[in-house]
Amino acid sequence: MLKTLSLDDNQRALLAQILRYAVTGGFVTVLGVVVYALFVRVVGTAPLVANVAAYLVAMAAGYFLHSRFSFRDQGSRGKPAQVGAKFFITSGISFSLNSFFVWLFTSIFHWDKLTPIGAMVFITPVICFVIYRKWVFV
Repeated sequence: MLKTLSLDDNQRALLAQILRYAVTGGFVTVLGVVVYALFVRVVGTAPLVANVAAYLVAMAAGYFLHSRFSFRDQGSRGKPAQVGAKFFITSGISFSLNSFFVWLFTSIFHWDKLTPIGAMVFITPVICFVIYRKWVFV
């Protein structure tokens, strides 16, 4: 017989938060990737410059959506300025990771300008989720 999966309240809350983050983070990530791709392919911008534009758009959308939806039930939140500063620092980490991927794949490996998108979608959001959960929205 199959054993029924039983989750306690904390596990259910974490699962719900992960699902909300996946939806919101997925939207923010796709938004950033679309901005990056448009700047690289349509405008003809250098990949690292396109990454800056994508970062600015995604950061603004991400703060609003993550604070109000993904992590809405997370902790006491502290002072809004403190949460905002921590979010901005975490966004800087996200930007740095994505910039590293863009530089590595396009400047070092000389791969296609859209190659960094895979790392932007699958690596950066996971790292940011942990930081948001453990440090920003506590």
